[in-house]
Amino acid sequence: MFRKNNLFVKKNAPKISSMRRFTLAACAGLLTLSTLLLGGCGRSEDGVQRYAWPLATASPEDTVTQIFSEKFAEEVSGLSGGRMKIQVYANSSLGGDRDLLETCSDGDIPFVVQNTAPQVSFMHDLAVFDLPCAFDSLDDCREKIDDPQFWQLISDIYTESGYHLLGMADQGFRVMSTNKNVTEFADFKGQKIRTMENSYHLAFWKALGANPTPMSFSEVYIGLQQHTIDAQENSYEVIVSNRLYEQQDYVVETNHLPHLISLIVNDDFFQNLSREDQDILTQAAETATAYAREQSDARIADRIATIEASGTQIVTLSDETRDAMRDAAASVYVAIQDSIDETIYEAYVSK
Repeated sequence: MFRKNNLFVKKNAPKISSMRRFTLAACAGLLTLSTLLLGGCGRSEDGVQRYAWPLATASPEDTVTQIFSEKFAEEVSGLSGGRMKIQVYANSSLGGDRDLLETCSDGDIPFVVQNTAPQVSFMHDLAVFDLPCAFDSLDDCREKIDDPQFWQLISDIYTESGYHLLGMADQGFRVMSTNKNVTEFADFKGQKIRTMENSYHLAFWKALGANPTPMSFSEVYIGLQQHTIDAQENSYEVIVSNRLYEQQDYVVETNHLPHLISLIVNDDFFQNLSREDQDILTQAAETATAYAREQSDARIADRIATIEASGTQIVTLSDETRDAMRDAAASVYVAIQDSIDETIYEAYVSK
C-alpha cells in the first residue's frame, strides 16, 4: 500500500518552476564547465572519474549536516584510493530543500543531505517521523532507525520515489524555547509558539493547549524580540547558531521530535555503479553516520553550555509531564496512522 501512496505523492508533488529549473541547469552547466577545465568530465573509457560528483545541502556550513556530508565525501575518497570524488555544496548554493529533492530525483545532482521534514511532501509515509514524543532518548531513536526491519521499510519509501537511502544521522531532538517556565503540562496552555508549516506539528502543539503559528524562520528572532510570538521549537544547533536564546528565558527539553538528517543518492545513479563502488558508498555512509552522531552529541553539550552561560535556563521535564504530553498527542497518532502504511507505523512505535 505504501508503494502506491509513495508513487501517488511523488506524481502530485509540486514541481519547481521552469525559470528555477533553468537557473539550476545553468548553475550545473557552469559547475560542469569549471570541473572540465580542472580535470576532465565524468568517467573516461578507462573508468577513471574526471570530475567531482556534487553533494548538495540547504544547510549552513557550521552544522551537523555539513559534518555528515564532508565525512561521507572524505570516506568515499579514502576507500576508493582517491578514485571517487565528491564535492560538497552547502547553504542552498545549488537550491533549497524542495529544489534539491527535485534535481536529485531527476539525476542532475546525485547526492543530497537534508532533514526528513521537507521530504514528507514527496514521500508521504515519512510522516512517521512526525509522531511526537515517541522516544525517551536519542539512543532509543537511533536504535529504531538502525533496526534492520525498520531500515528496510524506510529504504523502500525512498527507492519507490527514485532515491537510494545511504544513511540517517540526526541533530538531536527538537526542543522548545520560551519566556515562561514550563514545569507541568498546564504551562503549555496559551503560549504562542512558532512551528514549521506542518499539519501534524500544528496539531501536536494545539493538543498541548498552546497556540501554534507557522512563520518564516527568518522572522523568528524579531518575532521573539517584539513579542509577537512567545516561543519557538528547534534543535539546540539552530537555537544557538541563530542566537534565539538571547530572546528567551528558558529552553524546555520537550524532546518532542528527532531532527533526522538523511543522506540520499539518485537511485538510477547508484544502480548504474559497479558493485564495488556501491559497497564503497554504503561503507562510507555507515562511517559518516556514526561520526555525525558523535559530533551531534558533542555539539549539543557545547550548545547547552553556551545557552546556560548567557543566563537562559535549561528545563528538564518530569516523567509525569512527558506522559501527559504523549496522552494529549493521541489524536496526532491517529491522524498519522490513518495516513501512512500500517506496517511502517507499527514498526516505528513497537518497542
